[in-house]
Amino acid sequence: MKIEGKIGLYKRTILKIFKICERVLKEDFKDVYVSINSVSDEEIQKLNREFRNIDKVTDVLSFPNLNKSSNEKLKKFSKFADFDTNLLFLGDIVISKNVAKKQAREYGHSLKREVCFLALHGFLHLLGFDHIKEEDEKIMIKLQNKILNEANL
Repeated sequence: MKIEGKIGLYKRTILKIFKICERVLKEDFKDVYVSINSVSDEEIQKLNREFRNIDKVTDVLSFPNLNKSSNEKLKKFSKFADFDTNLLFLGDIVISKNVAKKQAREYGHSLKREVCFLALHGFLHLLGFDHIKEEDEKIMIKLQNKILNEANL
């Protein structure tokens, strides 16, 4: 598993969370990578407007590289791995640093926990999970709580 981008101090913890996610989901992430970047409110609002037609600030956005459903295994997509590196690019995760700070205060937990939650939430979207339907939202919430608890966050 490889993470590229500007995520600051929490890269090691996010990698740990993704490793727990790998075990929980019974997936193999050793040959995959993601891009995670922390951006300003203005940048995330612009992306939200451009790609989702929602002109407001949000906490996290995911841009999957694969058209994957949550029950499909990554092995199926290995043919799309980069020819030179043999790594499979899952997609981009963009986190608003200001919204993360605000939400950490509102929820009464650390900024580290909030950034890690948002990274995990975005990562699950890259893996094909969503929360449009109530039953899918329950699955995502359960997974997020399990993984964050195992990471002691």
